Amino acid sequence: MATQIPATRPANPRFSSGPCAKPPTHDLTALSDAPLGRSHRAAVGKARLKQAIDDTRDILGVPDDYRIGIVPASDTGAYEMAMWSLLGERPAEMVAWESFGAGWVTDVAKQLKIDHTVHTAEYGEIVDMAALNYDNDVCFTWNGTTSGVRMPNGDAIPADRAGLTLCDATSAAFAMDLPWDKLDVTTFSWQKVLGGEAAHGMLILSPCAVARLESYTPPWPLPKIFRLTKGGKLIEGIFIGETINTPSMLAVEDYLFSLDWARSVGGLQGLIARADANAHAISSFVETHDWIENLAAVPATQSTTSVCLKFTDDRITDGAAFAKAVAKRLADENVALDVGAYRDAPPGLRIWCGGTVETSDIKAMLPWLEWAFEAEIAAQ
Repeated sequence: MATQIPATRPANPRFSSGPCAKPPTHDLTALSDAPLGRSHRAAVGKARLKQAIDDTRDILGVPDDYRIGIVPASDTGAYEMAMWSLLGERPAEMVAWESFGAGWVTDVAKQLKIDHTVHTAEYGEIVDMAALNYDNDVCFTWNGTTSGVRMPNGDAIPADRAGLTLCDATSAAFAMDLPWDKLDVTTFSWQKVLGGEAAHGMLILSPCAVARLESYTPPWPLPKIFRLTKGGKLIEGIFIGETINTPSMLAVEDYLFSLDWARSVGGLQGLIARADANAHAISSFVETHDWIENLAAVPATQSTTSVCLKFTDDRITDGAAFAKAVAKRLADENVALDVGAYRDAPPGLRIWCGGTVETSDIKAMLPWLEWAFEAEIAAQ
């Protein structure tokens, strides 16, 4: 028999892994001063774009000699820009333990067609980062959004590496400590941890990455939106708010709101603590229920933002259908929206736990998860 319907519902049922929940204090009226209808090249537009860059640097603790740029096409555009502009000078180590990392492998193997070695791990596991050749360029995700597996730290990356490290950090930035001295290229989007609007990506370059850009010209043609240099020199304007193409000033204002909210909860450390508390609430639930597990087998590599779960009960006859049915029940009750596993991932659930989510909502949702599980078991 299914458990009793819980009495309490989450105040905010939005647990999507992208676009993610807005900050709890979000209000569209807070964006009323956005310079809409004004050129992003006008003084007001440039000032707001530069403010977004400066606030990003301040909250994330990005070193002063690293460049930060706002680029087109979300995290995907930022990472593609980095690969197409920087790779090919030496072989590449391509690392994948989930679908987005696998996508970067495909681009290098089938589009750029450069000398490379592929390192993969199954969903729920992670590649041995210490076994890579860091004389080559290394491309990897910090947090596997579709597998719930993250880098525990950057200790495996040597300080004296000859190659560049290209890190897709889209579901890690603003929720996990990123060791900037170990990262030469870092990308993320506004739509993830801070719940900003989509379309724009962030590209952060170390001095070594800038030196590569200014000393190496890839053998393939570069589209205009990928070009970071002119006449062999970095286009510095990109990194002070002079974007390559027209940005949404409404999205910029929304991102600035999220950055202000981030400061109000304690900056980076406050955001990390909020994500940790959310993930811990789910871990505590999993530990006391024998029909569900974290997809990531090793606690140190379990994501604190994109928490992926799998059902383990022997009574389940069709894992994929069962997981979809549980997610549908939760959505129909308006207690947990968009929590189904990513289409390429093993069947299960994916619950966003980034800092914009309130721990009280996670705790209110979990009894509903138990109710939905029992209801689907009874319905089989």
